[in-house]
Amino acid sequence: MNAMSSYFRHTKIIATLGPVTESKEMLAKLITAGVDILRLNMAHATHKWVDDAMWFIREASNEVGRHIGVMMDVKGPEIRTGRVEANIELKVGDKFEFYIESAEPTGDMPAVSVNYPGLPGDLEVGATVLVDSGLIHMRVLEIDESHVRCEVLTPGSIGSKRHINLPGAFVNLPCLTAKDEDDLRAGVKAGIDFVALSFVRQGEDIRKLRAFLDSLGSAAKIIAKIEDQAGVRNMHAIIAEADGVMVARGDLGIEIDYHRLPLVQTELVEACRTAGKPVIIATHLLETMITSPMPTRAEISDVSNAIREQADAIMLSGETTVGAYPLESVQVMKNIIESIEPSVSSALNRTLILDEPKSKMLRSAALLAQELEGSAIVVFTRSGFLAYTLGALRARGVPIFAFTDNDSIFRQLLLPWGVEPFYMKFSDDPEDTIGNAINTLKAKKWGQPGSHLVVITNALARGKIIDTMQIRRLE
Repeated sequence: MNAMSSYFRHTKIIATLGPVTESKEMLAKLITAGVDILRLNMAHATHKWVDDAMWFIREASNEVGRHIGVMMDVKGPEIRTGRVEANIELKVGDKFEFYIESAEPTGDMPAVSVNYPGLPGDLEVGATVLVDSGLIHMRVLEIDESHVRCEVLTPGSIGSKRHINLPGAFVNLPCLTAKDEDDLRAGVKAGIDFVALSFVRQGEDIRKLRAFLDSLGSAAKIIAKIEDQAGVRNMHAIIAEADGVMVARGDLGIEIDYHRLPLVQTELVEACRTAGKPVIIATHLLETMITSPMPTRAEISDVSNAIREQADAIMLSGETTVGAYPLESVQVMKNIIESIEPSVSSALNRTLILDEPKSKMLRSAALLAQELEGSAIVVFTRSGFLAYTLGALRARGVPIFAFTDNDSIFRQLLLPWGVEPFYMKFSDDPEDTIGNAINTLKAKKWGQPGSHLVVITNALARGKIIDTMQIRRLE
């Protein structure tokens, strides 16, 4: 978010780091352009690359005077084909066999091994098998302990290490692989703020990851990637355990009927809004900008839809890893946000369940700030909870200036909708802390002189600490 701009952007932008953006010079440009969080995709990354990337990100942030969060996206369990000497060409009606690596092909039809020994046990006759990100469709005809025989429904070419999807099947793979655990050790050491877990199927997956992060002494927030039917089915249990959700539309669009994808996206966004958890819309938002300087009209509409649904963040993948127009992609996101956000309803999120009296006071603060046109909310938080709750209330038009004295919480506050975090030491005297915060806002040119601030803070009253909501002016 640009302090000098007259427009305050509520929707956050996440960009994925890759060959075209990993230099310190390009990182500085991305951060200046307005990226809030950088994603490290561990599917093809080394630990040295993670260390170098984190160093470059922090150096670039210091140089441009704007700090951002870092999300490590771990690969998770995958079913892939083994190696083939030459691609296998398939026609409609052909028979094809998958066999587990400890077995041999039966030899009477084209075959490829798979890296998952449980494949035969997870499938039933009549089930669908999708190969190469859903390009090749097959139907299961026969199964034994180590072989799955199929009929080809769509033609295609099967090569080595191709991704296999099993729509509707509950895959009994571990939620964290040995590679994931190694990657996380490297990420925690380097100082990651968020972990995105791929193919989350149940709440237990999040609990296992949290226990592993706890064992490493990491307070990184966990983002659950929903990308198969089991994840959709168990969305409420997953949302309850996770710190946020990513609607990972690439695999999700393969695993469910493609025409239901917008409905599932809306359902996930609404479930997250009710639970007060951040939600990220990911994959294919500006896919054509990998090679084109302009998005398609359909992509503009897709991004607009995510903003209208009030997702917390929208994410760039290939656009900023291998694309020809990474900075332009960020600018396009910003332009669409600036056009669409003012048209979104300013009604507060009434589905959000607020239990504590202090949480209910936040709703009052949001309403008050909207009544005082041109005002903002100032909140002081050590855990991030108050700022996350204010973001979940979706008070459109009201910046949430969140001050914290915790370095890692500061970066984790870069995700929730409408929150602009500031790192600042707190004084023993609440009045001094408020004064310092207002001076920081003035110095950084956030807000117009004379505008009102709704301040949520503790106050001392005859030796007792009480929660207060105050109106101050930005003089």
